[in-house]
Amino acid sequence: MDAWEGGAQDQLQGQIASAKIPLSRMISPALYWVMTGDDFSLDINNPNEPKVLVVGNNPDRQNIYSAALGLYNSRIVKLINKKKQLKSSVIIDELPTIYFRGLDNLIATARSNKVAVCLGFQDFSQLTRDYGDKESKVIQNTVGNVFSGQVVGETAKTLSERFGKVLQQRQSMTINRNDKSTSISTQMDSLIPASKISNLTQGMFAGAVSDNFNERIDQKIFHAEIVVNSAKVSAEMKAYQPIPVIVDFTNEVGSDNLKETIEANYKRIKQEILSLVELEEERIKADPTLAHLNKE
Repeated sequence: MDAWEGGAQDQLQGQIASAKIPLSRMISPALYWVMTGDDFSLDINNPNEPKVLVVGNNPDRQNIYSAALGLYNSRIVKLINKKKQLKSSVIIDELPTIYFRGLDNLIATARSNKVAVCLGFQDFSQLTRDYGDKESKVIQNTVGNVFSGQVVGETAKTLSERFGKVLQQRQSMTINRNDKSTSISTQMDSLIPASKISNLTQGMFAGAVSDNFNERIDQKIFHAEIVVNSAKVSAEMKAYQPIPVIVDFTNEVGSDNLKETIEANYKRIKQEILSLVELEEERIKADPTLAHLNKE
């Protein structure tokens, strides 16, 4: 507004052009459909209206959809991180593929609101690349429980330091012609050396588990073993409730009009934006205090 009132239209136009480039990539009828409407609210752990929200990305348009997904995630975090809500869990796999604003604050404060956060990614370097060094460090240091498979380089060294050191006993033996001597010494060594983390086989994990009962951290290597009780799973499946149909794209003659419906919604939104611009222009012209902003 300052540039407009100061007559710097050329400078303003350059800034608008810079904003148009990333925004133009988001012009997708499908995205317009997803981000409009009032089908449900994002307070997924609301005791009165609990819900499960599933969102997916398209690898071909990852840079486009990640912005929309990041927006939803940021909003969800604010809504679920409240008192007197249901227990909930935020589970994110391949975290670096999407920017999650406010994630460090969620980890630090969510436990008191019964929200568990589980993050999965390949390497600390990915997190640093996509979230920046400062935010990456905050996330790494705030997380209480850490489980890692085989990683190498700086990540292995960082994890080894995090797992801490333990007093190790060492024994050495000296043998000469006349006698044999044995010496025993103790030394602080890494509980899980970086070399061991770098050589973990498939199914082996190194982990640090926070223990709230005695305020200490236990570190151990364990083998991941999955035992599936088929009878229990079968009983749970029988109790499943069918997923309700939120939107049905079948018309009165029984044919699928998904594409037509999404296109119609896309055109409607564009028309509403044009109408909104026209209304604002008329309001500015009719208001004596704003009329000077109209440069026509």
